Amino acid sequence: MGEGGAADNRRGNRPALSLHVPEPRFRPGDTVDYSHLAIPAAGAQPRPDETVAASETFPLCTDLIRVLDDTGKAVGPWNPSLDAETLRRMLRAMALTRAFDDRMHRAQRQGKTSFYMKCTGEEAISIASAFALDHEDMVFPSYRQQGILIARGYPLLEMINQIYSNRADKLKGRQLPIMYSARSHNFFTISGNLATQYPQAVGWAMASASRGDSRIASAYLGEGSTAEGDFHSALTFAAVYNAPVLFNVVNNQWAISSFSGFAGAERTTFAARAIGYGIAGLRVDGNDALAVYAAVRWAADRARLNLGPTLIEHFTYRAEAHSTSDDPAAYRSAQEREEWPLGDPVMRLKQHLIALGEWSEERQEAMDREVAELVKAVQKDAEKNGILGHGLHHPFHTMFEDVFEELPWHLEEQAEQAIRERRIKWPEWKE
Repeated sequence: MGEGGAADNRRGNRPALSLHVPEPRFRPGDTVDYSHLAIPAAGAQPRPDETVAASETFPLCTDLIRVLDDTGKAVGPWNPSLDAETLRRMLRAMALTRAFDDRMHRAQRQGKTSFYMKCTGEEAISIASAFALDHEDMVFPSYRQQGILIARGYPLLEMINQIYSNRADKLKGRQLPIMYSARSHNFFTISGNLATQYPQAVGWAMASASRGDSRIASAYLGEGSTAEGDFHSALTFAAVYNAPVLFNVVNNQWAISSFSGFAGAERTTFAARAIGYGIAGLRVDGNDALAVYAAVRWAADRARLNLGPTLIEHFTYRAEAHSTSDDPAAYRSAQEREEWPLGDPVMRLKQHLIALGEWSEERQEAMDREVAELVKAVQKDAEKNGILGHGLHHPFHTMFEDVFEELPWHLEEQAEQAIRERRIKWPEWKE
């Protein structure tokens, strides 16, 4: 037998290779048991100084920073010791975000807009982050960070106009609903192409450092997007050039229909990605507003000290559907939301304020009614500018604008031709 035959024989004696296909623990109808999750006691995690070497944070990449305990008390070294008024403003922003989501979700079901995405269960991440950052810091969001706009005081009317793509939409109907852009509030344009915002944030942060500015960048994406090449390119550039940027990974357990295992969650935490790049990393209870605030503030202070980027994994749960185009009942157990061991972020912050003697159930009920009525009133104002399919939109010609300082002759010709053909097809249509 020749050498090739011997090699073939050796291969024949080896076990067959196989691949592992990730499978979630629970499917529709299954009983949910989260006992496999390691949830440490609140306050048990050490808080290193912001100036430590990145390697000193690596144990925190597989731990879970928590501040609020089961009784609503803030404990441990990560407690940011926020005053009661700041906590109340944070709670109101979270309640307002939830009321806004509920109203806009209803509007989509009523056919007033084509699409919507709620952030229910994740409000603490965007709101607490916004409070921890400076208003001048640039945010590069994904599509569940509407709470940052609300916390920064962006008008709800402008948000609803964009969702309706009506004649008052400042983006002129060019973006999918909820893909906001607010330069005035340092909120970069949301992109439906996931993970693109990560390298953009690094580039902006590098430019800020090159100018000798003091503003930093903070980028957000879901855990599924860590599998994108842009994620790794961004971390490489940030690590090499010590860019003043925060990388927020919102691990809400699920992409639109696939669980976090497809992005590598079965192997290690997402915060552990920081270890491979040699940058600081933190893993935080994403349903604990105080823990999120403390972690983001720590990372922001570190960036301003020219000590480089930090990767923060926000461990949370997507309580509702991925979007109005999704039905989670088709792929996950309905018990998951009820059994989630880290609770609801709004309720946890409310209980903390009550434990401090600075809030009550009655005040919470009154505030919930107030923010619901506020959103309802703003929605009515926005609907005066038009809703989906009612013809109140920007003039047709605007689709050719805002790219060139002066529109080239061939595009002007195309615009005129398109308008003529539209008038022939729909005689009742008016520009």
